[in-house]
Amino acid sequence: MPTSETITSRSNPVIKSARMLREGKERKRSGKFLVEGILHVGEASAAGWQMDSILYAPELLESEYARNLISGQSAKGVRCIPVSAEVLESLAEKENPQGIVAIVSQKFASMESLSPRTIKVAVALVAPQDPGNVGTILRTLDAVGGDSLFLLDGGVDLFHPSVVRASMGAIFWKPVVKATFVDFHAWARQYRCQLIGTSAHADMDYRSVKIDQGMSILVLGNEQKGLSKDQLAACDAAVKIPMRGRASSLNLAVAASVLLFSLYEQHVK
Repeated sequence: MPTSETITSRSNPVIKSARMLREGKERKRSGKFLVEGILHVGEASAAGWQMDSILYAPELLESEYARNLISGQSAKGVRCIPVSAEVLESLAEKENPQGIVAIVSQKFASMESLSPRTIKVAVALVAPQDPGNVGTILRTLDAVGGDSLFLLDGGVDLFHPSVVRASMGAIFWKPVVKATFVDFHAWARQYRCQLIGTSAHADMDYRSVKIDQGMSILVLGNEQKGLSKDQLAACDAAVKIPMRGRASSLNLAVAASVLLFSLYEQHVK
């Protein structure tokens, strides 16, 4: 494993710069974000994302995989900097950190890079507000063999630590596009995508919708407002999940999971 002088001060400029990436303003300015933990850093590496540097606490690293990961990135020219356990803990958001944090360059996919030849099932989220929901939806999208995520009209910062953590590595493998709803809709019509909107007030049970064998995109509104009337009207179908109890709705990520697995089952028939 590469060696250099261990950083032991939380006020070290390298550490202060890394800690600032917890803030959305600094992530936006720098185009970087923090990736914490062995699994997530490993997935970022395996997916070929560009790493600026890795900070690691040798005394916390018990994993041979993690030590090999650091050696491999160092061989590629990535700065791998040893820090004390106390310094590493000051960077980590989770208690009992695993001893490794990477600073990684952000990237998005473009709509032009996607087509029916490359995707079959995707999700579009309109102005989502909860980072954990976005990360969980990415994880579910990966689980069902879905292809991409569209983030429309703002909302959550894709590189918020909670998104990265909840995605369990899927963020590094699934193309994510940022766009306006208007531009997304024009692109979807160009490729004759089937847009399936969601609403608690829709008439159609999600199990009744007929899925095209081309490209199907599940369109969900944000946690508070859902989709607007105009956005629902822009979709080819509007579906709901029947609610049997007193609850009037499901958590956004839970609803997306139910609907994604249904979409997947129909596509593989």
